[in-house]
Amino acid sequence: MTPQDAPPDAGAQAGGPLPVTPEAPPTDRRAQARARQEPYLQWLVRALACWPLPLLHALGTAIGWVIAHTPNRQRRNALINLTLARPGLGTRALIRLRNQSLMAFGRTYCEMGRLWQRPPQEVLGLIREVRGGELLRRDDGRGLIVLSPHLGAWELAGLYLAAQGPTTIFYKPQKRLDALILEARRRSGARLAPTTARGIRALVQGLAAGEYAGILPDQEPRADKGAAFAPLFGMPAWTMVLVNRLARKSGARVIFMFAERLPRARGYRIHCLPAPAGIDSEDDAVAAAALNQGIEHCIAVCPEQYLWPYRRFRRRPAGVARVYQGGLRDYDAIERARRLLRAAR
Repeated sequence: MTPQDAPPDAGAQAGGPLPVTPEAPPTDRRAQARARQEPYLQWLVRALACWPLPLLHALGTAIGWVIAHTPNRQRRNALINLTLARPGLGTRALIRLRNQSLMAFGRTYCEMGRLWQRPPQEVLGLIREVRGGELLRRDDGRGLIVLSPHLGAWELAGLYLAAQGPTTIFYKPQKRLDALILEARRRSGARLAPTTARGIRALVQGLAAGEYAGILPDQEPRADKGAAFAPLFGMPAWTMVLVNRLARKSGARVIFMFAERLPRARGYRIHCLPAPAGIDSEDDAVAAAALNQGIEHCIAVCPEQYLWPYRRFRRRPAGVARVYQGGLRDYDAIERARRLLRAAR
């Protein structure tokens, strides 16, 4: 019998050491946990897709209310971000806007199953109005870069864009529900380009052919290259410079677009806004500042529908204090943000 054939307790019976099974590293354990959760999450998404929109929004509002009234990092981070972005608001107004945003946050995620799973024409039928739709025209044959922040129903904005013509969407692979999301975003004909060099080439090729390129512009880039610090609500934010480089290389125009959620589950309103001057500048700092200014213009339309819990200022310039720290109480979050504002002056 070879050592490989010996029974598991052979070493113990012989008085030798017990065999040791290497412990899975934490990243492997997390991946295994996600794999176990995946079927249940898919079932939940498909189940919620059958619910009517008013009921989904009621559920999301209730979930958001609980998040807003339970001490947790999401509500703290949202309040810090809002204090930085709206320094002129008083404490009560900030907390009220934070609570409204978290209830909108709940509606966003509860409605996603329906936006992902229902037939495209049914979902697009929820759009009641399009403002600035003429900006989507490509009469000159040039490609069009469409920037959609995490505002309102961004999944609907992507679906609407793909329905207007050939579209390539810049896509960051997800740890959960990735296959389901890819299938959902492709069902109206969009091509998904990963956030890699290969994906950037796909965007360039699509723009060269006069097509649309869809990009979420308010995610914090991870790489040290291809980004610059630029002001967002007066605070330095690590900002992508992919947009201006694509625009210069392809000659494409740039606009912003988002889907505002209407009250009482009445549907959605699409907004198309022109990009600020300088967004295609050769100076990365100028272009990044223009991009963030465009994001601010979008948020101003319906600020309560922005994804305020996102840690947009996580990366900081050297020697500058971190943002998302401190206690979970509302007073602590507001005071921390106000100290950061005073230090920035």
